[in-house]
Amino acid sequence: MISRREIMGALLGGAAVFQYAVLAQQPAIPVVGFLHSASLDTNRPLVAAFLHGLSEAGFNDGRNVAIEYRWAKGHYDRLPGLAADLVARGVAVIAAVGGNAPAQAAKAATAKIPIVFISGGDPVRAGLVASLNRPGGNVTGVSFIASVLVAKNLQLLHQLVPKAALIGVLVNPDYPDSELQLRELKEAAGAIKQQILVESASTESSIDAAFTSLVRQRVEALLVANDPFFGSLRDQIVALATRHAIAAFYFGREFVDAGGLISYGPSLADVYRQAGSYTGKVLSGTKPADLPVMQPTRFELVINLNAAKALGVEVPQLILAGADEVIE
Repeated sequence: MISRREIMGALLGGAAVFQYAVLAQQPAIPVVGFLHSASLDTNRPLVAAFLHGLSEAGFNDGRNVAIEYRWAKGHYDRLPGLAADLVARGVAVIAAVGGNAPAQAAKAATAKIPIVFISGGDPVRAGLVASLNRPGGNVTGVSFIASVLVAKNLQLLHQLVPKAALIGVLVNPDYPDSELQLRELKEAAGAIKQQILVESASTESSIDAAFTSLVRQRVEALLVANDPFFGSLRDQIVALATRHAIAAFYFGREFVDAGGLISYGPSLADVYRQAGSYTGKVLSGTKPADLPVMQPTRFELVINLNAAKALGVEVPQLILAGADEVIE
């Protein structure tokens, strides 16, 4: 005769087997590999914007999608290994952000896994896509070609400090588009007959050394060239510009929010949101080749009048009139 305990054990055992079978049948949630050239600490708001775009497309981190983060922390030579790691992990999509370099590393690591990039460089010239409208292959994304904006920013800085005999330019030689930036800058400087002094920096200590050199050579203003690594060190750069009383022009409003003087460039939060939305579309089955490379819809000129007053800079009315936001 079968005891009551044996019956209950059989029932519980069967329930456990059934529950296990149901769980085994549930598909694993897709994983997005997030490959960035800089670090997390100063990019949390942009990561939040990316996740917001992803949620707009119906995917929420921890519920129906998981995110694997890989940060190069300004060491561009680490990107190929980090990309290969994500490929080995078997991610469904790679979001390669922070310049062309992460996307180039991801593309070199896989021709099958879809890649969504965010780039301030030219993705066609970099070999990421065949064209903006018809990217082809497994790569698409958002491009704002900020490397070309350095020429416009130099012109704006010249208008802001028209009597500056020498303007410094801070460039990261490790940034893949640095040669393009310098070419655009030199052409723009020649057009307005402005003398510039280029200082290179690719580490925290070399940024300190660059400012020491700028002060020694008596630059009267500074243009910080687009680079995600510089963006991650914006507090250091703004503090140095403030300490040495240098009127500095930046490529993103994040510098002005940190106390900097002036910036012009695309809304990076909006760009990251767009990339998150595209990543969601790819997760839903859309092929990258069918998604034209997006370009930002919002560009912001942001001015900090408190910083201007501290530096003794009188902002021309023409620049104030064109500002999207004035911090007082």
